[in-house]
Amino acid sequence: MTSPATLFAPGEGDFAAVAARLTSADVVHIVTHIRPDADAVGSASGLALALRELGIAADVHIGQSEPWSENLASIPGVDEVILGEELPADGLVVTTDCASLDRTGRFRQALEADPSRVVVIDHHASNPGFGGLNLVLPSESTTVIIRELMRYLGVSLTPEIAYCLYAGLVTDTGSFRWGTPRMHILAAELLDNGVEPRAAGMDLMDAVSPNDLKLMGEVMAGMQTLAAGRLTLSVLRIDDAHLDGMNQTAVESIIEYSRALTGSDIGVVFKEIHPGYWSVSLRSTVLNMAEVAAVHGGGGHIPAAGYSVAGPVEEAIRALQRSIAEMAPAQ
Repeated sequence: MTSPATLFAPGEGDFAAVAARLTSADVVHIVTHIRPDADAVGSASGLALALRELGIAADVHIGQSEPWSENLASIPGVDEVILGEELPADGLVVTTDCASLDRTGRFRQALEADPSRVVVIDHHASNPGFGGLNLVLPSESTTVIIRELMRYLGVSLTPEIAYCLYAGLVTDTGSFRWGTPRMHILAAELLDNGVEPRAAGMDLMDAVSPNDLKLMGEVMAGMQTLAAGRLTLSVLRIDDAHLDGMNQTAVESIIEYSRALTGSDIGVVFKEIHPGYWSVSLRSTVLNMAEVAAVHGGGGHIPAAGYSVAGPVEEAIRALQRSIAEMAPAQ
């Protein structure tokens, strides 16, 4: 079986310190971000399964009451994720794939009050390192970091853990369309350990209903093409009614369509999470989206980032246009 010695160069990240902290804990509470995606659930569940292999009690929490998207149902351990309850006062807390404290939802206040009990594991460049111990590394997905950490924990891959890690890897790389050779090295190892890529792709990214397609068409029909300096934006809006009717696979498809439109420099999708409150997804290959998102209080990666904003969407669009025009390179 494929078994790369390491996925990160020597000295990248203090994996040994994190492994020591985890193995010294009696119980580990793993927190991943609200409105979870496959990397959130895959990294959290994969780590929980790995710790249980060592006999360490571990559970997974998300700081929201709403259920996860149905496209995550195939990830091992997702049905054991605890939603909406208060975080236990005892034990070590590990956050996975949480780029900032606000992404922990209702747990933010508790984690802010005692960062010494928090270990942060994340791949977002914008992560400020809000834990007492932070393992934040540029990477294709947080599951890549979890795989490396498993070597320091002395835990071998199982088919269930392999699927968890693959779920985050394949979705966060856009089916391996962006990333480094490392993503293919890890994918080969995960396939050798039981992942069936066609079935995983169908479950995680491809399955949509006839109603999803209808709603996607209505959203796509409302696309706006706008200027921001010398750059062109393709802007799509998903209002709360459409968002409630779509599964996450359909929403992610719309975001990817925004990236791929011919003649567009930047794809933008405004998703109305609550009336008047929008989650904004940014995609581009010509401008650093993490820097754009940071201007609006968000973060992410160079090609893909996001932020949240409240108020009329037209005002939010104009504010985004202005910030991009200011950051766009001169002709």
